[in-house]
Amino acid sequence: MNNDSDISLRVTGDHKLAEEWELVLLAQGLSAGLRRGPDGFVLSVPGEEIDRARAALFEYESENPAKLAERSEPVNSASSFVGSAIAGILILVFFGVTIISNPAMPWFERGSADAQQILHGELWRTVTALTLHADVAHVVSNAIAVALFLGAVSNALGTGLAFALILLAGAGGNFANAFLHGSPHVSVGASTSVFGAVGVLGGLGVVMRRRKAVSRRRAWLPIAAALALLGMLGTGGERVDVWAHFLGLLVGATLGVLIALIAPHPPGSRIQWTCGGAAVSVLIYCWMLALR
Repeated sequence: MNNDSDISLRVTGDHKLAEEWELVLLAQGLSAGLRRGPDGFVLSVPGEEIDRARAALFEYESENPAKLAERSEPVNSASSFVGSAIAGILILVFFGVTIISNPAMPWFERGSADAQQILHGELWRTVTALTLHADVAHVVSNAIAVALFLGAVSNALGTGLAFALILLAGAGGNFANAFLHGSPHVSVGASTSVFGAVGVLGGLGVVMRRRKAVSRRRAWLPIAAALALLGMLGTGGERVDVWAHFLGLLVGATLGVLIALIAPHPPGSRIQWTCGGAAVSVLIYCWMLALR
């Protein structure tokens, strides 16, 4: 039975897995409840039992690694597709509304990832630069790439958390790139976030393979695949910022490993909305700082 004080603990699209979780908690004398939500089957417990419930599930899964293989199906494939498509469209809309329709505004002057200015405290540039693009070809290619890779990460983690992680990976990559150059160096574009998404997928893949008792060498295949993708897509062209791409991938991979260790299963809709809302708020706030 669920009430308003219950806290969502796990979400899955697999009804049998959800029932198994519920039985584990009931066997421990906990007041577990199961309901169907928009993202799948939601397992919840009263707030005062949350720590005991997490410990019980962790212990059960540690003792049954083969039986409880990591779930790989999306939390909600429809919402993931819609969310990633909207993100790609918004990149195109922002380019049209700002660079084409209102070129008098100092978008690049105030929002580009200028290494010297970032190191002097203008940290908002690490975020705003992700939304700026040099020309139509640049913005179209990045919009498509964002839609594809955000969709892939959303399938694994949920749309809100995926967007927050990819934005953080892109900003982290831009900051590391500025620190690396330490001199006048300017870059723009969402490609740092795109490779951040590739890194997140690689980090998630490593942890998942290790949990499934895959050999050490094969467990690192997702990272090798991410580096190969970087080599194919992120190093060609005269204006390509290879270091920004590599550092975005590195930050993303670190975040992927961390989130896989902290949250083995995608969080529920409340956390997804919180993460997504926080990411959008950060993006808007950074542009407010840039144009003040």
